[in-house]
Amino acid sequence: MDAGSALRVAVVGGGPGGLYAAALLARQGHTVEVWERNAPEDTFGFGVVLSDETLGGIERADAVVHAALGAEFVRWDDVDVVHRGRLLTSGGHGFAAVGRRRLLEILHERCSGLGVRLRFRSEAPDVRELAASHDLVVAADGVHSAVREAGAAHYRPTLTAGRCRYIWLAADFALEAFRFEIAETEHGVMQLHAYPYAADASTVIVEMREEVWQAAGLDLCDEEESAARCAKIFSEALRGRPLRGNHSTWTQFRTVVNAHWSHGNTVLLGDAAHTAHFSIGSGTKLAVEDALALSEAVAAAPGDVPAALAAYERARRPAVASTQRAAAASRRWFEELAGYVDQPARQFAFNLLTRSRRVTHDNLRMRDERFTRAVERDFGCPDDATPPMFTPLTLRGLTLRNRVVVSPMDMYSAEEGVPGDFHLVHLGARALGGAGLVMTEMVCVSEQGRITPGCAGLYTREQADAWRRITDFVHTSAPGTALGVQLGHAGRKGSTKVMWEGMDDPLPHGNWPLVAASALPYRPGVSASPRALERADLAALRSEFAAAAVRAADCGFDLLELHCAHGYLLSGFLSPLTNHRDDEYGGSLENRLRFPLEVFDAVRAVWPAERPMTVRLSATDWAPGGTSPEEAVEIAAAFAARGADAIDVSTGQVVADEAPEYGRSYQTPYADRIRNALGVPVIAVGAISSWDDVNSLLLAGRADLCALGRPHLYDPHWTLHAAADQSYEGPAAPWPAPYRAGSRKPPTGRG
Repeated sequence: MDAGSALRVAVVGGGPGGLYAAALLARQGHTVEVWERNAPEDTFGFGVVLSDETLGGIERADAVVHAALGAEFVRWDDVDVVHRGRLLTSGGHGFAAVGRRRLLEILHERCSGLGVRLRFRSEAPDVRELAASHDLVVAADGVHSAVREAGAAHYRPTLTAGRCRYIWLAADFALEAFRFEIAETEHGVMQLHAYPYAADASTVIVEMREEVWQAAGLDLCDEEESAARCAKIFSEALRGRPLRGNHSTWTQFRTVVNAHWSHGNTVLLGDAAHTAHFSIGSGTKLAVEDALALSEAVAAAPGDVPAALAAYERARRPAVASTQRAAAASRRWFEELAGYVDQPARQFAFNLLTRSRRVTHDNLRMRDERFTRAVERDFGCPDDATPPMFTPLTLRGLTLRNRVVVSPMDMYSAEEGVPGDFHLVHLGARALGGAGLVMTEMVCVSEQGRITPGCAGLYTREQADAWRRITDFVHTSAPGTALGVQLGHAGRKGSTKVMWEGMDDPLPHGNWPLVAASALPYRPGVSASPRALERADLAALRSEFAAAAVRAADCGFDLLELHCAHGYLLSGFLSPLTNHRDDEYGGSLENRLRFPLEVFDAVRAVWPAERPMTVRLSATDWAPGGTSPEEAVEIAAAFAARGADAIDVSTGQVVADEAPEYGRSYQTPYADRIRNALGVPVIAVGAISSWDDVNSLLLAGRADLCALGRPHLYDPHWTLHAAADQSYEGPAAPWPAPYRAGSRKPPTGRG
C-alpha cells in the first residue's frame, strides 16, 4: 500500500469485533488506534461460539489469529435436549468455542504485534472529534453504542425488547455437548442453554419469560443469589456443581436494527449495528464477520472511504438480515416455550433443533439420520422412508392422501361469476399435480360480494353448473384428490380492478355499493366508503352464505372453507381496526366474533355433516391496535368450539397501512401458536416454498397441512416433483397414467 492510501483509523470499543477490525486494517498498512473504557482483562460473558464458516474467513484473512484460535478451541458435535427428564441426543452439528477472555488476549497480542495503539481504561473522544482527526471511525461500542446514539437521526436505530429475561453464568466443568433443558417450576417454564468453552468450563445461560422471572422472585436477587438459585433449579444438568457470575445481571434481549450503518467516515460494526438472539449463535460471530467484510471493502477501494463503507454495507446487509430473521424465529420459539412442553419428547427436540428454520428436516437427516428417522416414526411415517408430507390426514369423513394444499388463489378470470375453461385447466392441472387438497379461489356468495368483475361466484344456477363440471373432472381424472371451496364476501374491499390492472384500485365505472362492519374505506381518499351493515342486512348475508354452501355441496366439493381473513367482510367484523360498531356486534372480542360465528353456524347447518369445514383467519393485522396473537388464539378457539375441523392461519391484508415482517415461512409461527395452544389442526401458509420446509413444519408439530400458492403457479406438478426429488413412489403421490413416463427428471447436458 502506498503512503497516499494509508488511513488513520479510530476504533471505538475493544471487544472482539473492534479488535479484529483493528488487526485486519493494521495488516493493510493503516494506522489504527483503539479506545476501550475497560481494563484489558475485563470482559462480560464467558464462552464464544464460532461457526466453521466464520473460522474459514478468519483463516483466509489472518492465518496468525486462526492458528492461535485453533490451539484453544473446544470442539463437539452433539446437541443434548432434556425434556421432562428424558435425554435425547442429536449428533453431527459441529461447534467450536473459546473463552471470551482468551479470545481477547489473542486479539490484544495480534494488535500489539501489528502496531495498533490500544488505549485501555480510556473513554473515546467525541465521535465528531474522531471523525475530524481520522480518515475512518469504526464504532464497535456494543448494543448501547454511544456513537450510534449521537448519530441516531441519521442511523435511525430501532431497538425491540424481547419477552424473556436471561442471565449469563458459568460452571467450572466442561459439558459434553450443547445442552438445552427445561425446568417446569411452580412459577412457570425456565430454560437452560449451556455449552463447553474450555477443558474445564462451560457457559450457562438461564432464560425465562418476564412474568416467570418476577413470579420466582429472581427480580429481587443479586448476582450471587441468582447464580445459586439457577444452580439449584438445574442441579441435574450441572451435576450438583455451583454456578458463578461475571458482572452478570438479568437482561432483556434487545434486537438492534439500523436504517443506515455509516455516516460520513463513521461506520457501525457488530452489536452497534445489529444484534441477533444468543440462541442461534454468538454476537461475536456477527461482529467478526463484519470486521472481515469491512477490511475487504477498505482494501478494494484504496483511499476511498465512502465507497468502502457503501460496499461493506451492501455486502453485509443481506447476510445480517437473514441471520436476524433466523434469530427472531429462535427468540420467539423460546418465548413461547410453554406452548411446546406437552409435545412428545422427540418431537419437542426436533422442534427445538429446527426452530430458526436454518436447520431443516433434510439437513438434520444428513447430520443424524438415526435421530431423524426416530422422529419420523413417532410422527407416523412408515419404515419405508415415506416423507412426512406423504402421510395421510383425516378431517371428519375426508382422508387427505398427503399434507399438501394448493392455496386459494384469486384468478380474476370468471365472467359474471361463472368459472370457465381457464378455471377447469387451472384447478384440473393442480389436481393432476398430486396435492392432497386443491382449493378454489374465494368464491363470492353474492354479486355485490365480489372483489372484482372477474371474481367467481356461487349465487346462480349457471355458476353452480360450471363448478360441477370442474369437480367432476377432478374426481374422475385425479381420483384421490380432494377439491375444496372457499366461500367469502369482499366487504369494503370490493368493486375494484383485477389485480394486474391495479390491485385494490376502484373500478373507473360499473361500480357496485359496498357494505362492511363499519363505514370505513379500505384506502382512505382512494377506496369507496362502504355502508355499515344493519340488522336486516346481517340476516340476508347469513342466508346468502348458507345458500352458497348448499350449492357447493350439490356441486360435489369435498371441503368448505369460510373466509374470515384478509380484511374481507367477516374479517372486518373480527378486527378492532375495522369494526367500530357500538351494538352487540362490536366492541369486545366476544361481540366482534358474534356475526362471523353466526355465519359459520348457518353454513355448518346446511353443509353435509361428514364433510369438513375450515376457517381462514388473519392471525395478526400487522398494524398497531389490530388483532393480537393472543386474540387470534381466542378467535380460533371459538370457531373450533362451533365445529371447525381445522384453522387455516394467514395474516394481514386487513388494513392498507400494514407492515408485515416478510420472510421465509413468515406466517407459520401464528399457525404454530394456535395449534399448540388449542390442539386443533391447522393449515400453515405464507412463503413456504420447499418440500423440506413442509416436512420440517409437519415433523415439528407446527402444522398439520401446508398450503402453497406461488410454488404451484410456478409448477402445477409441484407435489409430484417433490415426491420424485425424495425418491418417493407410494400411494400418496400417484402419477396420472398418461404422465408416468415423465415421473423421472429428464437427463440434462450430455447425460
